Amino acid sequence: MRRAATRRSTQNPRNSLKKIGSALSARSALFVVSVVAVGCGKSGPPLPPLIKLPAAPANVVAERRGATVNVQFTVPSANTDGTRPANVERVDVYAITGPPSLTDEQIIKLGTKVGGVTVKAPRDPDHAVDPDDPDSDVEPPEGKGLNQGTLAHVTEEITSDAFISVDPESEASRRQKARIEEEFPQPLVGPSFDVPSRTYVGVGISTRGRKGPLSKRVAVPLVPPPPPPAEPTIKYTENAVTVTWPAVAIDERRPEVADDVLPSRPIGRAVPTIAYHVYDVAPDAASDAAPGSSIKLTKTPVAEPAFEDERITWGERRCYTVRTVETIGGLRIESDAAPPACKTLTDTFPPAAPKNLQAVATEGAISLIWDASPEKDLAGYLVLRGPAEGENLEPLTPEPIQDPRFNDTVQSGTQYAYVVKAVDKLGNVSRASNRVIESARE
Repeated sequence: MRRAATRRSTQNPRNSLKKIGSALSARSALFVVSVVAVGCGKSGPPLPPLIKLPAAPANVVAERRGATVNVQFTVPSANTDGTRPANVERVDVYAITGPPSLTDEQIIKLGTKVGGVTVKAPRDPDHAVDPDDPDSDVEPPEGKGLNQGTLAHVTEEITSDAFISVDPESEASRRQKARIEEEFPQPLVGPSFDVPSRTYVGVGISTRGRKGPLSKRVAVPLVPPPPPPAEPTIKYTENAVTVTWPAVAIDERRPEVADDVLPSRPIGRAVPTIAYHVYDVAPDAASDAAPGSSIKLTKTPVAEPAFEDERITWGERRCYTVRTVETIGGLRIESDAAPPACKTLTDTFPPAAPKNLQAVATEGAISLIWDASPEKDLAGYLVLRGPAEGENLEPLTPEPIQDPRFNDTVQSGTQYAYVVKAVDKLGNVSRASNRVIESARE
C-alpha cells in the first residue's frame, strides 16, 4: 500500500505541469536570446566609408619631336565609381624604358616621374554625386590648378638616361634563365623587329595622396629623328594657302652600298616610312616652337610634300613650318622644325564680273538690272556708259552702288552702251559684265 501510494504521489498531475512549464520557459528564454543575437549580428559595427579615387587620365597621346616628348592627356573629372567631381589634386606623368611586360607597379616604382599638373580639387571628396545626377548638382572644385576635364601637357627632354633600359629581373633570375636556355636550347627563330621605345603613363593623385589607376600606355621610339625638310614655299589664292616643301627621301638615311651589290631588304630592322606634319606658328615664334605656341594643321601625316590651308583672312601674317614624320615599328617620331616661311595675306584678287546685265527702255530713261554678286567682300557696283558705236565707256557712278539696279535718264532716240563692274572692299575691280545697247523711248 505504501509503495502504491508513493508511486501515485510521484505521478501527481500538478508536479508534471510544473515540469512542462519550466521546460517551456527555458526554451522561450533560449529563443529570445537567439533573436537578440541574430539582431545584433545584422547591425554590427559601422563600416568605413569607401575611398574615392580619381579615374585614369583619358585621351593620352605622346608625341616626340626631335629630342622633346610632349605628353597630352585629359584631366580626370570623375572617380573610379563614376561619381563626380573627381577626388584629384594633381596628375603625375611617369616614363620608363623597358620591356612591355612591366607591370603598373613596376612602372611607378622603377620609372621616372617626368612632370605633373596641379588640379582643382573638391572641398569635400565624400560629397560626390552619382553618374546619373545632373551637372548642376556637382559642387565645383576649388583651389589653384587646371579645371577637371581639361586638356593638359607635360614635356620631357630625351637625355642619355632615357636610353637605359630597366630590367626588373634580379641577377639570380637572369642566371637561372641563362642556365635553362643553355641546358634546353630553343629552336632558331627569326630576328626581332622590336624598336627601342620609351613608355609614358599618367596617374591621378587624390587629396590624401593615394594613386588612382594608371592611364593607357603610350610609347615613342628611341631612334635618331629624321632630318627636317628645307624651308617651305607659300603661295595663295583667294580660296586657299598652298604650302610646299622639298621631299625627304628615306634613301638619304640608309648606308651606301657598292654598285656591284644586289639590292636587298634589311633583315632584323623595321623599314621606316616618311610623311609630314604642317604647323601654323606665331610670326615671332622660334622655328622649334614649344608645345602650345604652334597649331598642328594636319590631323594625320600627309605623304605628299604639299598642303592646302583654306583659312583665308586678308591682312593676316601667316607663318608655316613642316616636320618630317618617320613611322617605324608602328611608332612615330617627328624631326626638328624646318625654318618657318611667312607671308602676309593681301587681297589682290578682283571679284567676279556681274552676270546677266539687262537694259529696259522707258520714256526718257533706260533701266538696268543684273544678278547680285555672291562675293563676301563686295563693296558695290560701278555702272559705265558710252556711245553705242564707241569702245570707251565712262563711269556713271563715282562711288560703288549697293543695289544691282540703276536707272539712267538719257535723251530719247539715242543708243547707249552699258557695262557693270563689281568692286570689293579693298578696291579691286572686276572685269566688265556683258555689254548691252539700248535707247530711251520718246
